[in-house]
Amino acid sequence: MTQAVLGVIGGSGVYDLPGLEDVREEAVQSPWGEPSDALRIGRIGDTKVVFLARHGRGHRLSPSGINYRANIDVLKRAGVTDLVSLSACGSFRSELHPGLFVLVDQFVDRTHGRASSFFGNGCVAHVSLAHPIGPALQARIAQAAEAEEIAVHRGGTYVCMEGPQFSSFAESTTYKAQGYDVVGMTNMPEAKLAREAEITYATIAMVTDFDCWHPTHDAVDVAAVVAVARANASKAARLVARLARDFPRESEACPVGSKHALDGAIMTAESHRDPALLAKLDAVAGRVLQG
Repeated sequence: MTQAVLGVIGGSGVYDLPGLEDVREEAVQSPWGEPSDALRIGRIGDTKVVFLARHGRGHRLSPSGINYRANIDVLKRAGVTDLVSLSACGSFRSELHPGLFVLVDQFVDRTHGRASSFFGNGCVAHVSLAHPIGPALQARIAQAAEAEEIAVHRGGTYVCMEGPQFSSFAESTTYKAQGYDVVGMTNMPEAKLAREAEITYATIAMVTDFDCWHPTHDAVDVAAVVAVARANASKAARLVARLARDFPRESEACPVGSKHALDGAIMTAESHRDPALLAKLDAVAGRVLQG
């Protein structure tokens, strides 16, 4: 059996992971370019944990400037089997108030211009993203939240916009009318790439604001978002620490098949595959390309 390794991507306000022990930093090289930061590798209890600051320490990277492929690639190289994304978001529902954590289970991708796949000309592959969140991993997060008495809402759709600007009023009211629950700028293509890398993925969407649709809520600004994000960070650290302490030692099968997402996904005949692209896929797709 494969050892379970818990990966954590910290979003706005979460640039470190308190409680991580025996920590070492490792600047892992990726053929896809520079990741956001060095990996912080350690343990919580008996669980190996790998932390990556999505925007880099100091929040130097814009949502559109993040190298999502390099980030997922280096996490895969570090052995991550299950990945938790901590992400600030706006809410389209009154009951999903600032400070609440939402365990979303669906995404709508409204980004453009971001590299959204490891595959392409020379090695074409199509994975299923019908169920982008690992339900067993999400259930473990919900159990950890209950144990820590942290309020979470389970289920919902996260619409990912390009940014870096916040929504216009027309966008905000449209997304709300379409039934989306929260909005953010970073979980796409992150979730898509995690699936291609056969890493089970789950999001803890940390509500910081009501976007701009709410009639009594001021328009979103950085100061308000940062204030709530900082308050959320300590809760997120407690939640992740509890999740890690209770995590199984061996990697669990995923009910939606995320750990075998590439089975039958590659379309390109072996004789027509691009050797240069195959070399870059050594970590992400090595299981099926070398098997």
